[in-house]
Amino acid sequence: METHRAALMADLTIANTVTDLIQGDVNEHLAFERIPLKGDVLGLGTTTSVDNGELTFLPDPSGDTAIWKCEAFNGGIRKLQRGDGSSHFPYVCFSTDATGARRPVDLAQLGSIRGVRLQELVAKAIHLGREAGSLEEAPVYGVRLLAEWQELVITVASKLCMGQQRRNSAIASNPGGDATNSKSIYDLLQHYRLGSHDPGKPEDPVQFLGQSLHWECCGFFDTNPELGRVTVPLADAHLHLHGCSTDLRYGGHLHHEHPSTQLARLERLVLYPLHAIQTWSSDLIVQHLAYQDGCIQFTVANQGQLDVSDVGIAVVVNNRYSDHRYLRLPWMEAGGSERFSMAWSLASGDHVVEVVVDPEQQILEPEVLRENNRASLKVTC
Repeated sequence: METHRAALMADLTIANTVTDLIQGDVNEHLAFERIPLKGDVLGLGTTTSVDNGELTFLPDPSGDTAIWKCEAFNGGIRKLQRGDGSSHFPYVCFSTDATGARRPVDLAQLGSIRGVRLQELVAKAIHLGREAGSLEEAPVYGVRLLAEWQELVITVASKLCMGQQRRNSAIASNPGGDATNSKSIYDLLQHYRLGSHDPGKPEDPVQFLGQSLHWECCGFFDTNPELGRVTVPLADAHLHLHGCSTDLRYGGHLHHEHPSTQLARLERLVLYPLHAIQTWSSDLIVQHLAYQDGCIQFTVANQGQLDVSDVGIAVVVNNRYSDHRYLRLPWMEAGGSERFSMAWSLASGDHVVEVVVDPEQQILEPEVLRENNRASLKVTC
């Protein structure tokens, strides 16, 4: 019985969070190869700052799941393949195989959709499902849907649009800070408009793409969006949805709350209760600090689940930061490590050698995991 129940359940993994992403300075990445795509996997994410864009998880003809990248510069899409160079993501969330957790919605129960926002329809479907006992309670629901739009505004993420609040807030306060960042994020991104005709307004900042109004979408409905796990951390921002037009011409984040977005027809809606949520992070550690034969020796390792980039390492003797030496690692994979040996002649007497990895705290780690980011050693010469 327990095995059967487990097969009907699905869990959610979050590599960083939306809050981490919109605050900027993300140096943590999840490799494409770490994402399981067997079966019905729900997910969405954002690509690297070098290769801006959104990630959409859609069913593949094989019965498994494919990831499509939505381009920031033109709203176009392409299917990602392992090893094609788009292999690391600063934010991505994905479920286990959720095939057994599918809960199709009877669209007739939703009534007329005329003038109703998509988030309201999804919320109503969840409420009705819970009330009828056909949908389990869960902190987050996966969402798949097929819809036709009268008009649709999409956005595509760009690193240049993201804030820089995380690093700043460590040393200074900003009254407008995080709240402004959250509220304005979709205003700052590249916008595109799909519709039956070009409105023909050159002054309109929302670029018209075309008439591709039939979309397949995947995303999440968070019952507690203030946590900023899979949506922006605002009380009413429950639904985060990415998608692609079914003619495979365009894709991006569905700006379903935009005043111009109007739903014409909802053809399919499937909900997936996601019961357990785990958040992955990096975990840097300094190990095996020693002083031998005139050299400071130590190992830096990444015990976390995410790869990290541009990691600083400070080596300080006797708390004299004016004489410290600084190393920088361009990349360290999850589970990786690197051994260092640094020539440093110490005078006769007692000394304290300290090594600090990520001294500027630019790498996202839970506070409890930062305790192992430094090591010190008393040396007598």
